[in-house]
Amino acid sequence: MSTEVSLAGITLKNPVMTASGTFGAGEEYSEFVDLNKLGAVVTKGVAAVPWAGNPTPRLAETPGGMLNAIGLQNPGVDVFLERDLPFLKRFDTRVVVNVCGHSEEEYVEVVERLREAPVDFLELNISCPNVKEGGIAFGTQAKAVEHITRRVKERAAQPLIVKLSPNVTDITETARAAEAGGADVLSLINTLTGMKIDIMRRSFVLANRTGGLSGPAVHPIAVRMVYDCAHAVKLPLIGMGGISTAADAIEMILAGATAVSVGTANFYNPCASEEVAAGIAAYLEQTGTGDIRELIGAVR
Repeated sequence: MSTEVSLAGITLKNPVMTASGTFGAGEEYSEFVDLNKLGAVVTKGVAAVPWAGNPTPRLAETPGGMLNAIGLQNPGVDVFLERDLPFLKRFDTRVVVNVCGHSEEEYVEVVERLREAPVDFLELNISCPNVKEGGIAFGTQAKAVEHITRRVKERAAQPLIVKLSPNVTDITETARAAEAGGADVLSLINTLTGMKIDIMRRSFVLANRTGGLSGPAVHPIAVRMVYDCAHAVKLPLIGMGGISTAADAIEMILAGATAVSVGTANFYNPCASEEVAAGIAAYLEQTGTGDIRELIGAVR
């Protein structure tokens, strides 16, 4: 029985990864999860310089999920290279660095700093606001997606994953744009924009007014978008969005994902990612499936 999958020619021992922004840089969860049992650890967004993030309150529970408006708070690439990466390299797992920026130059700066680093993949966070275009997120316009993907790919030494936003009319358009720009892998979905209002205070619950909706509530949407993209592009996909059990993960794989990421579930069950990996292996044994790759896109 094999749980190995391949992304851009790199083998993962199993398809389970962590979703960026929900697992820190690995150390925060290492007391609960054996990182050696994960296919990959995906870091929180790493920027060229430290980002303070948004004002508080910036988290709110919702039925079946949560809203967050953290604002990609992070200590910057220097701290990542000096502190976080050496810790991650102690484990037998792939390392994916989520890269964020407010301009093309900021993205490229991070990517160039990571060229010689022992990192397996870069994940391009194109939900960042493009300050030169009035704050519109890079990932909401196909031409912008293709352009930033190509610009970063030119400077990247590692395979490039592009993380797609669901806040678009047709996610297959941005998927094709990322493919045209040279992406090696696509990950989807990022959070859906939502809002929560306190009816007693008659004010917004989040200081940012809006936030990203994640958790079980978005899972059916994410499965549909993974399925659509699997039939629109030839790139391998990493599926995410409301995965909390092995069944959720297997559903994503059957829809067309090669790998999956566990996100919001980490907040209420710190062991979720390891449990999902173990559950997938148990499912393969239970169903007599010799190789997990038999499941990828099996539902057509």
